Amino acid sequence: MTTVGFIGLGIMGAPMAVNLAKAGFDVIGYDVVPPRNGFLTQAGGRIATNVAEVVQKADVVVTMVRDSADVETVALGEQGILAHARAGQLYIDMSSIAPATSRAVAAAAAPLRVRVLDAPVSGGEAGAIEGSLSIMVGGGADDFAAALPILEVVGATVVHVGPHGAGQTVKAANQLIVAGTIELVAEAIVFLEAHAVDTEAAIRVLAGGLAGNRILDRKAAGMLARRFEPGFRIDLHHKDMGIVTAAARDAGVVIPLGAAVAQLIAALKARGDGGLDHSALLKLVDELSGRSGQVPSSLS
Repeated sequence: MTTVGFIGLGIMGAPMAVNLAKAGFDVIGYDVVPPRNGFLTQAGGRIATNVAEVVQKADVVVTMVRDSADVETVALGEQGILAHARAGQLYIDMSSIAPATSRAVAAAAAPLRVRVLDAPVSGGEAGAIEGSLSIMVGGGADDFAAALPILEVVGATVVHVGPHGAGQTVKAANQLIVAGTIELVAEAIVFLEAHAVDTEAAIRVLAGGLAGNRILDRKAAGMLARRFEPGFRIDLHHKDMGIVTAAARDAGVVIPLGAAVAQLIAALKARGDGGLDHSALLKLVDELSGRSGQVPSSLS
């Protein structure tokens, strides 16, 4: 039985670790926030007291943490993964971070003969629970093949997209598309409500045509009801849009629509809405349209 060490048991990490345990892997988890550990133990997993214990007991180590700084601390710190890793051990980082950070971790691991993959995911909390995530993987082809039995438990679409850092580059593009699509869905909803259209019926027909997308499928109902419980928080999408805009600037690529949406997300975070789901972009569209506080006809 392969032992998988899973570091980071938050909204995304906990259900992913649980799915691995349910699939028959021996999972040992760790999170700096103790209450998060309960989900894994209920599924038959074990809990470690620190990162070192995870690495020493695991065949494969997975991280799902917040940002580049967290990955640097967990992977490269004095008590981090590489400080305790063994030659030949596989380390899969599934966080969403800067491509340059992924390349730096892989470079630091190479002299130790530790195999590294960057494998960020898309699909949100629902995808993590369902095991239906889309996973974009950067690193060596042989290492990807070795990781596939684990990745296929948590993801429905698992694709090797290139060398170290490539997974994070594709994830940045994913976040660009998602943010732009949420903003356009938000604008469409407010537009429809202003014209007293049956918005639920409108969403059904839009979802069946060329305008159909996963945001309409997964987020529209909550947006219509003005429910913004976090599946993916504004705080995290703000971080990701920073990665996108910086990477685009470095490459000399112009992303005018993406930059505009990044500013709208930044505005939501700045006013204290960072803990809401990223579909809360609808709140800004309401306000900019002078419709804040109005009850949509479908809710009246």
